[in-house]
Amino acid sequence: MAAHTSEISLLVELDENRVPEKINWTAPDSGVDHSETKATMLSVWDEKAQETLRIDLWTKEMPVDQMKKYVHQNLLALADTLEKAANEGERAKELRHYAVEMGEKLGVLKR
Repeated sequence: MAAHTSEISLLVELDENRVPEKINWTAPDSGVDHSETKATMLSVWDEKAQETLRIDLWTKEMPVDQMKKYVHQNLLALADTLEKAANEGERAKELRHYAVEMGEKLGVLKR
C-alpha cells in the first residue's frame, strides 16, 4: 500500500472550436492551486505499446516568442532527465549542445 498519493490536475477551458482559451493547473503537494499557464506538455509512457503518448496544449494568447523559449527550455529539461534517469551524461551533454544551437536559431539565446 502506498504511503502517500499525490494528484496533479489540469483544467482546460475551450472555445467553440475546442481551442484552449485558458489552462489552470493544481498540484497541492507543491502548493499550486489553480495557477494559470499559457502552455503545457504532458507525456506518459505506454509500456505495452513501448511509445510515448502526448498532449501538447497552448492558449491563443501564448506569444510566439514565449513558445520558442518554452520549447528550448523543454529540450534542456529532457537532457536533465536523460542524465538523471538513464545515467547518460555524454548524450545529455550532446542534447544540451543541440538545445543551445536551436536556442540561437530560434532567437531565444544570443551568440
